[in-house]
Amino acid sequence: MPDHYHKPHVLIMSEITVDGKLTLKKGASSKILMKYMDPETDLLLHKTRAEYDAIMVGSNTIKIDNSFLTVRHVEGISPLRVIPNSHADIPLDSNVLKGDAPTLIVVSEKAPKERVEAIKKTGAEVIVVGENHIDLPLLLNVLFEDYGVSKLMVEGGPTLNHFMFQYHLVDEIRLIHLPLIVGGADTPSLVGGMHIESEDDMFRLSLKSHYLCGSNLVTEYDVIYGD
Repeated sequence: MPDHYHKPHVLIMSEITVDGKLTLKKGASSKILMKYMDPETDLLLHKTRAEYDAIMVGSNTIKIDNSFLTVRHVEGISPLRVIPNSHADIPLDSNVLKGDAPTLIVVSEKAPKERVEAIKKTGAEVIVVGENHIDLPLLLNVLFEDYGVSKLMVEGGPTLNHFMFQYHLVDEIRLIHLPLIVGGADTPSLVGGMHIESEDDMFRLSLKSHYLCGSNLVTEYDVIYGD
């Protein structure tokens, strides 16, 4: 990220199996595995949402999970929902377009105008950030400067998480460990993208906390970037 950009503090929070998977198989909803979270851990997830100014997931997650991304089960205000969706092809009956919390759909300049207008008619706000694809560093700068977002929670899938790491945008990770093994060579894991070429390309973490939340282990890490 250029030095003159400002961005929110970014937390990636996710449930994850012992073998690092997010779902049962490619194309399956993460909600299937989330059913195995301890009720106390579910409360932790919603409590965390209430502590953040905005929450972001990719459009593929919306298409598969049809997430609400609201604060439930605890006291608190639902954060701004931010959905990067380059081609404005998010389903118009998505739960995030139901108007129960403020929603920002982020598109590229290539998004069809009729799709953009259809999204706007649901009441969601649409902004353009990037030419062919979403410019994530610029988006985070816009969120910080124009929307007052100082803390951003990401509950993304492997693609969004990959790009967030590639642009060095992630500050912190919080993982809810599920005592399950799923397997599958192409089953989505926490971070997707291309394979790395050497250990120099790995992202390094510093464990700062670990605790039981109900019956689930939760680990928290700071992300360490090199110069």
